[in-house]
Amino acid sequence: MPRLEEVANVALRVPSILLLDLLYKCDIDGLTEQLKAKNEDMLFKYKYVIWNMYYIGHLLNVVVLALPLRHIVMLYLHILAALLLYMGHQISKDYVREELRYGYEGAVYLDSLAFNRFVTALTSQIILSTLCAFLMKTRQVWLFSAHMLPLLARLCSVPHAKLLTVNAFSMGLTGSGIVIFLLSNLFVPYRLARAAYLELLQVIELYRLLAMGISLWNQFAVPVLFSVFWFVLFIVQLCSNAMSGNAASAAHQGILFFLLTSVSECCATPYSLLGLTFVVSYLALGLLNLCKFYLGGYAAVQNENVMHRGVTEGVTLLLLALQTGLLDMQALQRTFLLSIILFIVVTSTLQSMIEITDPIILALGASRNRSLWKHFRGLSMCLLLLVFPVFMAYKISLFFHMDFWLLILVSSCMLTSLQITGTMLIYSLFMVELFCSDPIESLDEVIYWVNAVSRVLEFVVALCVVAYGTWESLFGEWSWMGASVIIIHSYFNVWLRGQSGWRSFLLRQEAAKKINSLPKATAQQLQQHNDVCSICFQEMSSAVITYCRHFFHGNCLRKWLYVQDTCPLCHQTVRPSPEDLSEASGDAPAERDDGPEPFAQEEQENQDSSESQECGGTPESW
Repeated sequence: MPRLEEVANVALRVPSILLLDLLYKCDIDGLTEQLKAKNEDMLFKYKYVIWNMYYIGHLLNVVVLALPLRHIVMLYLHILAALLLYMGHQISKDYVREELRYGYEGAVYLDSLAFNRFVTALTSQIILSTLCAFLMKTRQVWLFSAHMLPLLARLCSVPHAKLLTVNAFSMGLTGSGIVIFLLSNLFVPYRLARAAYLELLQVIELYRLLAMGISLWNQFAVPVLFSVFWFVLFIVQLCSNAMSGNAASAAHQGILFFLLTSVSECCATPYSLLGLTFVVSYLALGLLNLCKFYLGGYAAVQNENVMHRGVTEGVTLLLLALQTGLLDMQALQRTFLLSIILFIVVTSTLQSMIEITDPIILALGASRNRSLWKHFRGLSMCLLLLVFPVFMAYKISLFFHMDFWLLILVSSCMLTSLQITGTMLIYSLFMVELFCSDPIESLDEVIYWVNAVSRVLEFVVALCVVAYGTWESLFGEWSWMGASVIIIHSYFNVWLRGQSGWRSFLLRQEAAKKINSLPKATAQQLQQHNDVCSICFQEMSSAVITYCRHFFHGNCLRKWLYVQDTCPLCHQTVRPSPEDLSEASGDAPAERDDGPEPFAQEEQENQDSSESQECGGTPESW
């Protein structure tokens, strides 16, 4: 039952949003102008009535939309009962017309055709009355049987001339009952509004405004509600375009243009634009989850990342649509602008897919995983992310003339392809090392330079976009929008990107200087040390010695210093050893005949204490 309540909570609120959407599309000004053209007095009489009905319609739909589910169900039950009563009166009206056309005024059971028609109408009326009583949860079926009076009159052989009067009386009787019911429940909306207001005050006092907003958001299922509303609107629009003959023109222009036209016609109001926002968000979430499932299986889908939930794509579409004035454009202009906005959204989704794929494909190479199926899935995803942005850039360049805005779109595709190219090169280096008998000593440097070249190319692309935009603004058409985009692009994609790359380069240079200034351990020191590297847990054939007298592989310590400048074991700041120790380690071969090195003697004398400190190199303590 909870699932049924969730479905009803969404389905029963969708008609209210559809009515709000239709009311927003109504051209009240055009209607008043038509009334003005016909008669000035008519305009004076009906202008304010029309506007009041317009605002009251908005208010009623918003109130219905905000009602609790039980009250919405009750409202729909009353509306359905009213429709059933209307159907009953229509059946009676049609029966009376048929009787007048047939002309037989005798007893109905004496004529087979009249009897069959009477039984059919009576059965329909009994079913409708029973359904109304069932919906209103009462056993007093006679309260909903006023529309059966013409049938009873015909059964009593009332003349045909009186049947129309009886039918009109039955309709008046039903109308009177409805009016009495409405008057008896006249203050129900006030009581509901008052109860909702008191409950709202209580919730605000307990949970504050933000918590109340989150509670209402979850209670009304706003994303699902607007998504269902937009899908209903889109299906109706597709059927309308297909029936109006636009499908034939779509065959010449392409199915993609036909779909884009239908989508653009379904985002002409704030309600439909909000629905499209949630639909795009859900589609992006589904695509990202599909990417996770393809690469890592069901467990990867369960590991949710806040940035990979489709929210970024939906918000991007909404902000771009509001900023560019999408709602105020004509249908064809809205179609082309929406295609550009969707292009940006797809590019953002591809960037999120790269963020998902990059660590997985690099982990496959670095961990030496030999599962061919996993490698195939990772490489196929990389190939898709490499080719698809190029294809998108090629397609959009065919539709639009090259300018600053199109260059930004194409450059985003180029950056996506460059990023995935760098990832595939690093993966290739890992795989080359896997098939080598000995590990590649300078692999870390090669990976760094591959990343550096990739970042430099990204920086150059961003710089070219800024340069082209500046040139176009100075010597072409200048606008505040273009200037603001250039400034934002320059700060985020040029200045911050260059600053980050330069900072990384300086950190590596500083780490390399520290490593080169540290003394190298001799064979005798390594033999006396007799332990593995505390960073990689591998045997040490060569090592460097820190000032705190810990032994590490030079490459391992260099990688560590890229992250932080403290010793991995004792967390003291790593700095070059004193000059005398450096010289002693450098002159160690010449002094070997005179006796043990001072550094080795000191280590031998403090062997017990150093062993307790060196135990930090074991996996458990590290």
